[in-house]
Amino acid sequence: MNRCVLVTGANGFIGRYLCRILKDRGYEVLRLNRNEETSASSASDVISLDLTADRWNGNPCEDIDTVFHLAGKAHALAEVAQDIDEYRRVNADATRKLLEAAGQSGVKRFIYFSSVKAVGDGDRQPMDESVNSPADTPYGQSKYAAEQLVLQGGYVPHPVIIRPSMVYGNTEKGNLPRMIEAIRKGVFPPIPEVHNKRSMVHVEDVVQAAILAADKPEAAGQIYIVTDGHAYSTREIYDWIREALGKPQSSLTMPLALLRAMAKVGDGIGKVRGRRFMFDSDALEKLVGSAWYSSAKIERELGFKPVHDLKSSLPEIVRYLER
Repeated sequence: MNRCVLVTGANGFIGRYLCRILKDRGYEVLRLNRNEETSASSASDVISLDLTADRWNGNPCEDIDTVFHLAGKAHALAEVAQDIDEYRRVNADATRKLLEAAGQSGVKRFIYFSSVKAVGDGDRQPMDESVNSPADTPYGQSKYAAEQLVLQGGYVPHPVIIRPSMVYGNTEKGNLPRMIEAIRKGVFPPIPEVHNKRSMVHVEDVVQAAILAADKPEAAGQIYIVTDGHAYSTREIYDWIREALGKPQSSLTMPLALLRAMAKVGDGIGKVRGRRFMFDSDALEKLVGSAWYSSAKIERELGFKPVHDLKSSLPEIVRYLER
């Protein structure tokens, strides 16, 4: 008998890939989304449910073997005060409700898609699962709270946390498509090579990791960071995007000191108008700072082997965005 799995956030970027690959492997997949078009809602494999609602019409986990929980509130570039409660309600409280439903229905496996931002930065580079410093954003704090519910709540016998680094692939959303579009328009600055290290992972490799985590008994109770095994500098990414767009390589470099001065001006504009300016010190840090993580644990324990890298994936991503 094929295992029946529930995928929350099934309409999202990762969720769509996960559902397709699970079906290709013979799983019976039930898709849960917050909002569905009327025509799709009538499908037998779709549940339309707001996990944050006070009352649910039935238990979505009935007859489910494994839950892949992706639904949540994504990290906003400019967090505001009201986001704090929303992150807690969507990422932590809704996860608790789903765990309770899973426990009541006898679900065996619960795979929670968290984030490397669930904890703060550590001194060890690249950072791994041993880093346990508190997250410094409401988003990260809500993801960490949800992780603790999954791992410590005792709701299911096989709970696993997946912490993807920045996920790339065929999607219009996220920082990478925005960067591609800005370079296409010629409005992205030729940033200097500062040899920063940023970890990323292809969406198909994230899905592969999650299915391994569900299938392998040794994954129970574990946290796994997922990357494609490479560390990219932002200048490398800039040059590869230009190549994928058919643009000549730029010999220009904007001095880092000038970028820092522009970021300080952006900080001042943000203070005056009460909301972040599009380019400020935080935006600059995301460009030239490092976010370097190791996926050695999942490779060692579960045999995870990423098959994609960013440079070879960029031409397909560019073609997708041009359609």
